[in-house]
Amino acid sequence: MDIPVRKNEEYIVDIIDNGFEGEGIAKIDNFAIFIEGAIKGEKCKILIVKVNSSHAFGKLLEIIEPSEYRCQPDCETYKRCGGCNLRHIEYDETLNIKQEKVQNLVNKTLDNKIEVKKTLGMGNPYNYRNKAIYPVGTDKNGQIVFGVYAKRTHEIIPLKECMIQKDISYEIASFIIEQMKKFGVTAYNENNKKGLVRHIITKVGIQTDEIMVILVINGKEMPYELTIANNIIDEFPNVKTVVKNINIRNTNVIMGNKNEAIVGRGYITDVLGDFIFKISPMSFYQVNPIQAEALYNIGIEKAKITKDDLVCDLYCGIGTIGIFASKFAKKVYGIEIVEQAIEDARANAKLNKVNNIDFICGDVEEAFEELIKKEKVKPDVVIVDPPRKGLDENTINNILKLNVGRVIYISCNPATMVRDLKMMEDKYEIEEIQPVDMFPYTSHVECVALMGRKES
Repeated sequence: MDIPVRKNEEYIVDIIDNGFEGEGIAKIDNFAIFIEGAIKGEKCKILIVKVNSSHAFGKLLEIIEPSEYRCQPDCETYKRCGGCNLRHIEYDETLNIKQEKVQNLVNKTLDNKIEVKKTLGMGNPYNYRNKAIYPVGTDKNGQIVFGVYAKRTHEIIPLKECMIQKDISYEIASFIIEQMKKFGVTAYNENNKKGLVRHIITKVGIQTDEIMVILVINGKEMPYELTIANNIIDEFPNVKTVVKNINIRNTNVIMGNKNEAIVGRGYITDVLGDFIFKISPMSFYQVNPIQAEALYNIGIEKAKITKDDLVCDLYCGIGTIGIFASKFAKKVYGIEIVEQAIEDARANAKLNKVNNIDFICGDVEEAFEELIKKEKVKPDVVIVDPPRKGLDENTINNILKLNVGRVIYISCNPATMVRDLKMMEDKYEIEEIQPVDMFPYTSHVECVALMGRKES
């Protein structure tokens, strides 16, 4: 095939679709070109920056005919950050783009071309993140800075505000930087591996207003750590605990394995639905609890759990959806590989006086098989909430062998979800797919898929 475009040449193109990451797609002689920042329906002038054998990438130079859905981004760091890559598109249209994204996957992969429901959006899609992670470093003048990484780099862009994070998170981080300067605490340097503070992390209880501050440090102690921690709490009374996380490894992984509470109890709590949840430094808790509650309620409602049902919650995290399900079910089993999450899940069950749930620490692939083979557990409903890579083949086969009546698939990656649904389609009717906008103004979309066993 002759490639009809050349690197470093300009072209005028029509944007015919949006890609998986929200980018615009154009075609020249049926050859696909992906253009970040372009919107379906626009005519644009582009510069070709990279050419592969099957497609190319273009840089947006000029919008000749703008989309009716284009809007002015309300963030100064938007173009460099890449954190919310759909900020140039009106919010309602981003919901349509996400619905189409899932629908395209369904149409390409599944035999049952089910109509994907409209994406469930937020009434107020701003400042929704309950967790902020700020890298700390120094600028070219040697001054300590914090902010976000520029996309595809580890260059820190200083922030003034962020439209998706809580304002209080920025205020706390700014105060900590001032405390570091005051007490001579150094920032970590990725190049020479010297310096102390690597990241500032905040977690906010959306319903309780309790805040946890985590200081990720390249060492075991921080100078004046108790004084700084107490100063943080004096300045921000909703901060209930300040924790140091020790990460002395040469790694891109943000947190190390060891946490020590400098001040406070080492965790905070938040309320989700009718339940209270303990959130520790390492435990996974949905960063948008408002949408998480909506997502869980959809899953529980569609599962039609009864008091005779035994439920398995695979990849249960700190037990949120399993505890949601417990008030409708006879018995719930939760499985999760992260030990700290299982400890939190057990504490959460105790906190909420939930007695009909057991949590098992282990790899789902092995632990689920052991539960059904050795313990002879036969679930009526299986709820899965796997990581981005989706389900493993063994777990899918175990669900198929068990002939489970209803399966609820909660997904953070529609591509792997649809792949997994395809493997189960012979035995299960895919009855509904509901996208949920967990991360407004980004290209990410979560889904709840309902599967019912086909009657033989």
